[in-house]
Amino acid sequence: MKRLLNALRRGNRDERGITGLETAIILIAFVVVATVFAFVVLTTGVFSSERGKESVFAGLQKARGTLELRGGVVVSSSGCPSTCAVSGIQFAVANSAGGEPVSLATSGDNRTIVAYRDESAVDNDVAYVVTPIVGDSDDLLEPGELFNVHIDATGISGTTDLAPNSRFTVEVQAPIGAVIDVTRQLPAELAAVMQLH
Repeated sequence: MKRLLNALRRGNRDERGITGLETAIILIAFVVVATVFAFVVLTTGVFSSERGKESVFAGLQKARGTLELRGGVVVSSSGCPSTCAVSGIQFAVANSAGGEPVSLATSGDNRTIVAYRDESAVDNDVAYVVTPIVGDSDDLLEPGELFNVHIDATGISGTTDLAPNSRFTVEVQAPIGAVIDVTRQLPAELAAVMQLH
C-alpha cells in the first residue's frame, strides 16, 4: 500500500505538462515581441525613406529652378572717348537644363533680387530691367527662353566709381534655386561698349 501511495504522490508531482505549457507561452511571447520589433523597424524604415525622398525632391526642385548665365557681361560707358564712365551692365540669363520656370519680376513678393557690390558700394536691391531676347513678353523665364537683364549703373546706391581695372560683383537671387554670382574686372582702358568674359 505504501508503494501505491508513493506512486500516486509521484504522479501528482509530475510537471511535464506544465513545463510544456510554459515553454509554449514563452515561445508565443518571443513571436509577439519579434513581430512588434519588426513592425517598429519597418515603420521607421518607411518613415526615414519618405523623409529622404522629400529631401531629394526638395533638392531637385531647387536645382531645377536655377538660372545660368549665357554669354559674357556687356558693360557700356558714356562720355567716351574723353571721360568714360560706366553707365550700364547687362547680361543674358536662361534656365539651366531641365529647369523650372523662374520669375524675373521686378516687383512684388515673388520676385528676383539683383544685388551689386564693388570696392566702394554695396546695394542689395538694384533696379533692373528685363528684356526678352527669345521667348514671350511675360516676366516668367521658361525653358528655352533667353532674357537680357540690364542694370543702370548710375542708379546704384552708394558711391559707384567703376574706374579702369576695378572689380564688381552682381548677384542674381531668384525666388527658387541657387544664386548666380557674376564677378568681372574692367579693362585697363574703358570703351563705349565692352564685353567681359
